[in-house]
Amino acid sequence: MIRTEALDRLPVRTAVPALRRALDDRGVAVLCAPPGTGKTTLVPLVLAGLTGRGPVRRVVVAEPRRIAARAAARRMAWLLGERPGERVGFTVRGERVVGRETVVEVVTTGVLLQRLQRDQELAGVDAVIIDECHERHLDADTVAAFLLDVREAIRPDLRLVAASATTDAEGWARLLGDAPVVEAEGVAYPVEVLWAPPVRPVKPPHGMRVDPALLTHVAATVRRALAEREGDVLCFLPGVGEIGRVAGQLAGVDAEVLQVHGRAPAAVQDAVLAGSSGTRRVVLATSVAESSLTVPGVRVVVDSGLAREPRTDHARGLSALSTVRASRAAGRQRAGRAGREAPGAVYRCWDQAEDGRLARFPAPEIKVADLAAFALQAACWGDPDASSLALLDPPPAGAMGAAREVLAAIGAVGADGRVTGRGVRMSRLGLHPRLARALLDGAAEVGARRAAEVVALLSEEPPREYGDDLAAALRAARRGQDGYAARWKQEVRRLSAQVDGAGSGEARSDDAVVGLVAALAFPERVARARGDGAFLMVSGTGAEPRDASRLRGAPWLAVAVADRPAHAVSARVRLAAVVDEGTALLAAGHLRVRGEEVRWVDGEVVARSVDRLGAVELAVRPLKQPDPELVRAALVEGLRREGLGLLRWNRETEQLRLRLAFLHRVRGAPWPDVSDGALLADPDAWLEPELSRARRRFDLGRIDAGQALRRLLPWASGEAGRLDELAPERIEVPSGSRIRVEYGGEQPVLAVKLQELFGLAETPRVAGVPVLVHLLSPAGRPAAVTADLASFWREGYKAVRAELRGRYPRHPWPEDPATVPATRFTSARLRRS
Repeated sequence: MIRTEALDRLPVRTAVPALRRALDDRGVAVLCAPPGTGKTTLVPLVLAGLTGRGPVRRVVVAEPRRIAARAAARRMAWLLGERPGERVGFTVRGERVVGRETVVEVVTTGVLLQRLQRDQELAGVDAVIIDECHERHLDADTVAAFLLDVREAIRPDLRLVAASATTDAEGWARLLGDAPVVEAEGVAYPVEVLWAPPVRPVKPPHGMRVDPALLTHVAATVRRALAEREGDVLCFLPGVGEIGRVAGQLAGVDAEVLQVHGRAPAAVQDAVLAGSSGTRRVVLATSVAESSLTVPGVRVVVDSGLAREPRTDHARGLSALSTVRASRAAGRQRAGRAGREAPGAVYRCWDQAEDGRLARFPAPEIKVADLAAFALQAACWGDPDASSLALLDPPPAGAMGAAREVLAAIGAVGADGRVTGRGVRMSRLGLHPRLARALLDGAAEVGARRAAEVVALLSEEPPREYGDDLAAALRAARRGQDGYAARWKQEVRRLSAQVDGAGSGEARSDDAVVGLVAALAFPERVARARGDGAFLMVSGTGAEPRDASRLRGAPWLAVAVADRPAHAVSARVRLAAVVDEGTALLAAGHLRVRGEEVRWVDGEVVARSVDRLGAVELAVRPLKQPDPELVRAALVEGLRREGLGLLRWNRETEQLRLRLAFLHRVRGAPWPDVSDGALLADPDAWLEPELSRARRRFDLGRIDAGQALRRLLPWASGEAGRLDELAPERIEVPSGSRIRVEYGGEQPVLAVKLQELFGLAETPRVAGVPVLVHLLSPAGRPAAVTADLASFWREGYKAVRAELRGRYPRHPWPEDPATVPATRFTSARLRRS
């Protein structure tokens, strides 16, 4: 029996007429409705014609998470007075509960992607609802883009709704072709905000790490909330590990402590969503409870302020979930959970001043995640570079380039970027392309079942208590009775059924099988020991297992999971398998390179014949007669690293370079640019033939830099002959002395004793530029600086004369220096002459 009273209480009902009109008129709509209004449960039933009047239509609802898909289906079935699998069913990876009468099917976005790749027409489906699109999961963005292609090309009748609690309505409306925006008002009660930062500073999150002091503070805040407020408490934490640690610290509280996350058993999820049976509850949850799930009975929210988002370090070949500060939008969503059924309160475990510095919205996954799976989906769709897909944010070019390199290396795409038959098969396994490669190639080596066991272990990271040794984790999963082991066994069955394995793993140990399959999945993370428990990965990144790990003594590792702590030189190994060199070469053979290497190393040319696996050197021997071109390139690299000081310079050569730099600045072409960058950019123009004759660092020191620089003078135009005229090395002053001009500053500088310029009315010029005259005392100390001698004689000389004539009485100090001859001598010497 339909629960009409419960349906009538859902606030989204008021928006249903407008949504129907929008779909009738345009076929697309954006539905904005706060959490708990019924957008996920009532709207699909209405569009399917299962409530009230109207034709029965088949509706697919796409949810971002398995837990949300199951919960939505169960809730809708309950509203119809049925069980899942009748008119409402669900399909998630490894589990399908549908029947002949099913007209509303809730699926994960990943499942819908697979379905679209197999059947672009979506035959029999009348409408698709993409739920929680504000979370900007990559699969959801991709599904939306594919569905828009389907509507435009083959199914203009397919109805499409983008539904969200809080979203960029304008952006989604624009993406859907100026779709109407339908808004539903929620019933929200006031929520009091209490700022509850830790008393002492805590370390910011990095990688997966969360400061234990913050978790202790969160647990203490939950206890405080239980004491100060009534009702159930919903506490938001970033991940399963943090939920477990906080649960442990809440032992003994006068409440039932429940844990909600994607790995939680279905029975626990059902218990949480069913509401309290009289006992007060503390629900520890990941961000899945922000909007995907409604937890009844909650009056208080405790927010740790943290979330998990995917991050990829393309330079090091590392990708994993990373702990980040939750956005302000997430904070509002979380706080709103306390005001669903009555006035409530939120305890925020950070300072109010920090709140304004938080990001407004979470980062779209397409901007930060590993894009290999997305690139494969796009290639299978016929758009390898995703240039024609309708996406709110385009994929970053660098991340797409890295993704295409991965796909090419595993044979999923060809040289032209188009998908291969092998790539199509990989895309249909419901795995990341790396894991799909490991399953297919591993099955051929060790058999389908054993390859599937390892891939299932890699597809969902095992609990921390399973350890960091992948082979030990496999044995723990086989004998385990926990929720993870149950999911693992189910996934092994699913994967085993999808591949044929000609290989037999009977003769191989668990360690050998696990190592081979892990290395096939992550060949660039194969790592060789380099002493003291440290390893070097094929990618060039250092790696270190934890101090107590047995992995530290292995000769080679296949690293499955690693992250890089703040300020650490090496990655931290969190999950790996022991392998031997043969396995490393089998898995990462495409990265093996043999050849001559001539490089600048530690200040000298090093010539070697090297057999390497990526960055790992397998065998090295010195080269007696290296290729001269490689030697020359190494010497140029040395000059670029250590500078032109490797050549032979003297004062005259340095002055020549400064003179040329001055002329280039004030006259331009044809006078050459002699900056470091310009000289190193074209060494052929001035360092030949000496550079090609050089073989080592010592030979560079024998190259006369002055002679080399003179090759750059504009000999062809005849201007080279004017060098001494335009930028003379010395200038003759009235006393007859030839004074060196310094060219290092903005203006040429002439440092000369004041008496040697008597009678000179105008400032000397170089290439039309007045020199900056440093007037010196008879002892050679600075007395004045001027770029205008005439003005100095009129206005500045009197003060200098008054100061210096008493200190140097033996030198001439005429009242009018313009009327007396210049001199280098004392007054007595002048009289004698």
